[in-house]
Amino acid sequence: MPAWVVKSRVEFLGREWNFVDIGSIVFLSTLHVLVLLAPFHFNWRAFWLAVALYYLTGLGVTLSYHRQLSHRSFKLPKWLEYFFAYCGVLSIQGSPIEWASTHRNHHQFTDTWDDPHSPIKGLWFSHIGWLFDYRSRFGSYEGRLKNVDDLRRQKFYRFLHVTYPLHSIAFGVLLYALGGMPFLAWGLGVRAALFAHATFALNSICHRWGKKVWDTGDMSRNNWVFGLLTHGEGWHNNHHAFQYSARHGFEWWEVDVTWYVIRFLEIAGLATDVKLPSETQKKRKALSNKLNEEKLETQVNNTKLEAQAKNE
Repeated sequence: MPAWVVKSRVEFLGREWNFVDIGSIVFLSTLHVLVLLAPFHFNWRAFWLAVALYYLTGLGVTLSYHRQLSHRSFKLPKWLEYFFAYCGVLSIQGSPIEWASTHRNHHQFTDTWDDPHSPIKGLWFSHIGWLFDYRSRFGSYEGRLKNVDDLRRQKFYRFLHVTYPLHSIAFGVLLYALGGMPFLAWGLGVRAALFAHATFALNSICHRWGKKVWDTGDMSRNNWVFGLLTHGEGWHNNHHAFQYSARHGFEWWEVDVTWYVIRFLEIAGLATDVKLPSETQKKRKALSNKLNEEKLETQVNNTKLEAQAKNE
């Protein structure tokens, strides 16, 4: 991204905005306009196209952007790695470099003021407001993207980073050419907006509401609704406990579509170096174990105090 795009600023609504902030508003507003138009352009071909693209481009985010590129949970042959990364580009959630950088910062500063989409700044900010505040993610142009040198060294990811918006625009043109407004409204607007909000909810809702089963020292929660909507990402407390794990749904009932795909690729010999937590690591992190230890320690201390009281 050229320096002038980030450094150029205008002021309104009581704060400075750069062209990245404004561009994010324009892109997301366009998606939501298409969502409003979708009911007037419904047909079943467009609907099933949206469903197929929801899974394909969604896996581009969950499998590629998140578990492989951000956390290096497994390895794929380069042609397959780049294929899934390109699917992620079509999800309209940023370039692989920018997405991974933001996510690594999130784990480094989870639920603090320096978290790019910290829940302590409010529900709106953690859900979507952070997208319109470039400084909340990177601080300054000079300080941005320093944590993704492994991706910046690759020409493919640098190319996607500087051309990112063009791919979604071209894809929109292609959808319109193939199926008119129904394909555009459903295959681009509804599909991308729904998955975007489901993903954003991991930052907002899954750091406020759900079940906490691991001692992570943060506000992350498991939420089954978003586990389903985001192909397994909603098991968010699981993820924060074992960030390197290629699998997020540890129990049989924790549906994790992304893991099923990774496991299939592993069986097929395509996914290698797949990282998973051991049972010993799970026991150390289990919140129930910690609570039991604290309860036992409390009981021991109470017994000591009672013995001291009797002796006195």
